[in-house]
Amino acid sequence: MKRFFLFLLIGVFSISLSAQTPAPPPTADLNTTYARDEFRLGVQAYNRFSFNESILSFERALAFRPGEPLILDWLGRSYYRSGYEESALRFWQSAASEYGRGAEEYPLLSSRIETVRNRRSFLPVAEDDVPYMAQERGYPGVSGENTLYRQPTAVLPQSDGSVWVVAYGSNEIVRIDVNGIVRQRSRGPLNGFDRPYDMVRGLDGRLYVSEFRGGRISVLDSDGNWRSYIGRKGRGEGMLIGPQNMTIDDEGYLYVVDYGNLRISKFDPDGAFILSFGKKSLDFPGFVSPTGIAARDSRVFVADNSQKQIFIFDRNGTYLEPLVSEGLEGPESLKLLDDGRFLAADTNRILLIDPDSAIIRELGLLGNVSKVRIVGADMDANGNVLAANFDAGEISLMTRLDDMAAGLFVQIDRVIADNFPLVTVDIRVEDRLRRPIVGLDARNFRISEDGRVVAEQNFAGAAFRSSQAAVSLLIERSGRTSALKDDLAAAVRDINASLGGINIRSLISAGEQPQRENLVSTAPNGPSLSRLLDAAARGGGYSQRWRFDLGLRLAATDLLAGEKKRAVIFITSGSLGELAFEQYGLSELASYLANNNVVFHAVVVGGGPASESLHYLCDQTGGRILPLYRNQGIGALVTSVAAIPSGSYTLTYRSGLPTDFGRAYLPVEAEVYLMDRSGRDGTGYFAPLE
Repeated sequence: MKRFFLFLLIGVFSISLSAQTPAPPPTADLNTTYARDEFRLGVQAYNRFSFNESILSFERALAFRPGEPLILDWLGRSYYRSGYEESALRFWQSAASEYGRGAEEYPLLSSRIETVRNRRSFLPVAEDDVPYMAQERGYPGVSGENTLYRQPTAVLPQSDGSVWVVAYGSNEIVRIDVNGIVRQRSRGPLNGFDRPYDMVRGLDGRLYVSEFRGGRISVLDSDGNWRSYIGRKGRGEGMLIGPQNMTIDDEGYLYVVDYGNLRISKFDPDGAFILSFGKKSLDFPGFVSPTGIAARDSRVFVADNSQKQIFIFDRNGTYLEPLVSEGLEGPESLKLLDDGRFLAADTNRILLIDPDSAIIRELGLLGNVSKVRIVGADMDANGNVLAANFDAGEISLMTRLDDMAAGLFVQIDRVIADNFPLVTVDIRVEDRLRRPIVGLDARNFRISEDGRVVAEQNFAGAAFRSSQAAVSLLIERSGRTSALKDDLAAAVRDINASLGGINIRSLISAGEQPQRENLVSTAPNGPSLSRLLDAAARGGGYSQRWRFDLGLRLAATDLLAGEKKRAVIFITSGSLGELAFEQYGLSELASYLANNNVVFHAVVVGGGPASESLHYLCDQTGGRILPLYRNQGIGALVTSVAAIPSGSYTLTYRSGLPTDFGRAYLPVEAEVYLMDRSGRDGTGYFAPLE
């Protein structure tokens, strides 16, 4: 293992001046000095987000110290953050070879190589056949002699990684964080819940809890505080007997499985009764034991436990056809996932059902059917399946088998040592498919320097808790958009009107030579930001040789030193032109955005279709494409930036390492633990020169 360069950087290398040991050749000394200086510049540039600059410095350092593994590792990091994943993998592989299998750095580097390589070829969760397995530690209802909750029937995941558990047996709802800690408990109004069964979230954030024995629906605010009731026990219109599962359609209407009346009841968001359906008719046999329900687009899907089928209705309750007539054993809940498919609880199985093709895939199995009854299931913000095991009295946490094997992907994004010995580290935590891990706190992290746990480690913040975000606007300056200046201005105006706590970091004109437009007035009574934005949106520089790739890189780079939640909003005709990827390829641009946690959105003006390349960038980063003139407007796209799930965390500590007057390379390691999974990263930094 090559330690020579590392030892020099941390100040432990010394040269013997004794007569028995000849001095090294002067050229070797100069090469080491030059390499050290370039290496330092590269590390500093990396921590300023100047990745191209850091690449140049590390390549110069490598020219002076060929094959030095530490330089190769940092060169790989810089290429990775620049979007060149193939180059990053090549340099990391070279570093691993130089270190050798016996080196302590080898396992960490090999894990990073495997994760990045595999996720570039594996498809997202619902597209493969990887099974889900139950973790050893889920969310048990009993801890020692303490009962946390009893007989869970449903779960409602939250965006911060926590989950509401509906506890039928203990008449309450309980919110549990990702570490299994009970953070909140609600038993409803003064007279309490009466056997709560299911819980759903309305479009405005309100929560609805069905009460099986109470024959009603409790309405709660977004924080879980009780506000009112919907319905009452009985058989008349708007009345309920044994309400169970519920769903919300995309217009905000509430559908309730009225089990005792063998029907589905529909209410508006404020609780006004609309209609009921599901009785026996000429073409529909009627419900025998209705259970799960889910709404998608203009259709409502209802499972029947006894008939072992799933039926399809329209929003007015008209029966259409069966979706699934075989392959089910005893379906309970149905939950709509983000990709449009359903997660179904079926006795002791978790199923994934495609409502377009009726294809059923078994995601996971939870024990023996005689001992397990999964009443409700859903997917949490971190990609785990949460299964409410009624008979066992616990919430089982099921994770993809390869995620459990690979652990967490941890990256130290940045080290700030300006106030040394106080050091700040930004750490990003993801799974192997680049999905952020949210909900972590101080108990999940351990920072060490050179193998020793640091002093005064503090948890300084988590991006998922922040409502602050930043956007860069990118405007296509092509021949197509030169005739659409009013539309460009309208798009910018609508975006600005919807910003709220979101900051516009820059507006980039993607012309033949992309440039930043001026959004700052220097005059005391100069134009307002809205006027500056309008003028910038209508700006000139239109050309058939406009450059999308250069404009996108510039817009994304402007965001890196700001908020952890960030997005580029591209205002476009939908067509990218012949020079779109002249310097940077599509995959490189997607990697640059994804590896720096930048979401890409597109707003299409002029009524044309969006190119496949735009769809690809949105798919790879979690963005959306919307036409400018649509009934709902584009405000939801803008406000969604503040809701971006982020796995970025900030920690501080007090370093105990000697700096050699700021010339020593100081190693730092971060380990992250979550239930049965873990991950780590190691890097280094320089203190300020003295």
